[in-house]
Amino acid sequence: MEQHNLADLVKYMRQSNKLTQDELAQKAGVGLRFIRDLEQGKQTIRMDKLNQVLALFGYKVAATSARKQDQWEIIMNHMNRNVRVTLKDWTERTGILKGYEMKNQQVLHWEFIPNQNALKYQDTKDEKLVHKIDNDDLLNVENLD
Repeated sequence: MEQHNLADLVKYMRQSNKLTQDELAQKAGVGLRFIRDLEQGKQTIRMDKLNQVLALFGYKVAATSARKQDQWEIIMNHMNRNVRVTLKDWTERTGILKGYEMKNQQVLHWEFIPNQNALKYQDTKDEKLVHKIDNDDLLNVENLD
């Protein structure tokens, strides 16, 4: 499997948008040298400048916990609350964790109501509005209220 990194992403996004390194540097408000170093995979770069560049393409680098959240922590602190869930593919969803299904003391999947379905679910209790998120796909949960 081929491995990609930030250097590959920035170079790909720059080329996809038909920008030269100099044009990207100007648009991002960083120096040409920074773009060159970034695309060459320099190991030490300033995060604030990296985020200036990534913001042009709708990305951002942020610190996150390296550990997967414990299922009991999620049950105790995040059930029936407005939350943001991050999946292992780094997509985020907002909504309400309604419940979960367990087998042998392990959560198999989480029952999640996306915010756009919450009012309708409250009125109808239509289970078709509830999404199931496999526990293996769940990376992080944080409360929004």
